[in-house]
Amino acid sequence: MFDNLSEKLGGILDRLTGRGALSEADVDAAMREIRRALLEADVALEVVRSFTERVREQAIGATVVKSVKPGQMVVKIVNDELIATLGSEGQSIDLNAVPPVPIMMVGLQGSGKTTTTAKLARRLTERDKRKVLMASLDVYRPAAMEQLAVLGRDLSIDTLPIVAGQQPPDIARRAMEAGKLGGYDVVLLDTAGRTTLDEEMMTEAAEIKAAANPHEVLLVADSLTGQDAVNLARAFDQRVGLTGIVLTRIDGDGRGGAALSMRAVTGKPIKLMGTGEKTDALEDFHPDRIASRILGMGDIVSLVEKAAATLDAEKAAAVAEKMRKGKFDLTDLRDQLLQMTKMGGIGGLMGLMPGISKMKNQIAASGIDDRVLKRQVAIIDSMTREERKNPDILKASRKKRIAAGAGIKVEDVNKLLKMHRNMADMMKAVSRGKGGPMAGLAKAMGFGGGMPSPDEIKAMQDKMKSGEMPEGLPELPKDLPASLRGGMPNLPGLTGLSGKPTLPGLGGFPGFGKKK
Repeated sequence: MFDNLSEKLGGILDRLTGRGALSEADVDAAMREIRRALLEADVALEVVRSFTERVREQAIGATVVKSVKPGQMVVKIVNDELIATLGSEGQSIDLNAVPPVPIMMVGLQGSGKTTTTAKLARRLTERDKRKVLMASLDVYRPAAMEQLAVLGRDLSIDTLPIVAGQQPPDIARRAMEAGKLGGYDVVLLDTAGRTTLDEEMMTEAAEIKAAANPHEVLLVADSLTGQDAVNLARAFDQRVGLTGIVLTRIDGDGRGGAALSMRAVTGKPIKLMGTGEKTDALEDFHPDRIASRILGMGDIVSLVEKAAATLDAEKAAAVAEKMRKGKFDLTDLRDQLLQMTKMGGIGGLMGLMPGISKMKNQIAASGIDDRVLKRQVAIIDSMTREERKNPDILKASRKKRIAAGAGIKVEDVNKLLKMHRNMADMMKAVSRGKGGPMAGLAKAMGFGGGMPSPDEIKAMQDKMKSGEMPEGLPELPKDLPASLRGGMPNLPGLTGLSGKPTLPGLGGFPGFGKKK
């Protein structure tokens, strides 16, 4: 969502960092460009004004003037102000109340309230181990109640039985009663919306609040709506009193203005963001990490968290043991490709890696996308068990059969086999303690040198689940690390960003070879 804004701010700041000294005129010119970039991203005018004034005030101060690299100090100032605008520190859903804790979801029709309710229920059930009851209070939209019931069945989460003819405040009271009698920890109230703000909806929302006395009132806002989202947040806050905001469709092509404006205008924290259509696509909103993404610095902490959350501990332990012995067959490669897909695919992972935004055109020209992963998996699926275990037996006739089975050319089979050979060689080097990408990442995660053992992988997952970060993992602090003042950092195990992008455990993207 922040691609356009990221590209424009990146260009402006790059021009500043390339200079040995900055004059007041240079700063003023940069501020004008930043102001224009933010306005084009649909950020509220009042937010843009205060943001640029604060940055300018610091940028022409003694700190920057006396700095060895004033351009990079401006980058730090812009980063700090972005974090302040987005809310300084991330806030999570507050469940610190007598159960059942009522959480009320409000917003316009079509903003994704019902889907977000199901996503939140799944998150509370799986991650926080809470017993959740979902209740639909939408008596207007056709099949709205049935939609929540179907989502509940799919996720094995209880929904309040539908009683025809009941009004929303009465349903809210019945939901709270059922929550108490059923021993539930959380009751999620999915309220009705309208296509636009109207008095009737606000009155109903106030009545529901009076009936259920919710501990959290979350506004579900579509991040594609831009300035309207800010007016919506103001209206709901005045009439109902919001405790937080959930931004949906963060993965869309919106301009990012709503995210930057809503926190600054309403003073209410953005607590969650929807990153896709599936019910597991809901993430905590971390202002510092979003600011880093906007400025093209990536989000390594989220990348590692995502890996720990989706990693199959037993499978990872088995692969780690094989790697220790220097063995890595095509079945293991298939597992790694599927693991990448689970973590959000190539696009999702690249969005979290530093410097990738500057390589967008190069990546687009190379044709890298998630179809590459599917194609590689299809090639391996077309092989026999013996061929996967021992790729050396693949001669011309077998390659032709595999290519026909996967619907691709023999050259694609050869590319996959070459990639596997490179990875197998890398694994052997790691097992002999010679380092390499996996060893670098393992060291960053606090495993020391070489590949982590099965016990160490399990320990990392347990730490992640309890909210801790493994020792040695690079955090994203409020102040930029010193290394950033000398340019973009290299990631552990990644050979800088000047060449082709590489991912931990993969020797480059599948199919991203040199052009002939």
